[in-house]
Amino acid sequence: MEELKKLLIALESKIPNQEILSPLVSKSSVGWHIEHALLTMNLVIESIQKSKPEHYKRTFNFNRFLVFTLNKIPRGRVRAPKAVQPNQDFNSDSLKNHLEKGKKNLNKLSTLNANNYFEHPFMGHLKLKSTIKFIKIHTNHHIKIIDDIIESKI
Repeated sequence: MEELKKLLIALESKIPNQEILSPLVSKSSVGWHIEHALLTMNLVIESIQKSKPEHYKRTFNFNRFLVFTLNKIPRGRVRAPKAVQPNQDFNSDSLKNHLEKGKKNLNKLSTLNANNYFEHPFMGHLKLKSTIKFIKIHTNHHIKIIDDIIESKI
């Protein structure tokens, strides 16, 4: 859980750069990536809380195998589902609100059953441990993009 808290702190530190855009790195701004990472984290945690462990189905999934083996998401391969696509009207306050919600949601993860699961649109059912790993990989993916955007403007 400490790793996830550190990732939230890393996202928070990028908020002052929310307006930066670098089309050579990404068509989206730093703020968009922050908001997307936070929306994803919050939606995943809320979803896993509502899951019924007895409905979990383990199946082999090549996408999950690839992402979890490489510990990274290939860039530019997948478009974010609508539910986690940020509105373009975010600002420092809305990003901070999502961040606070993320902090509260992280605390809820430790109260869940190991068999609670999240149904990922491309990777199938992910039990709690795998869901936490996915959140780490996904958030790191966007932090690296954010860092590349900021670095390209220096």
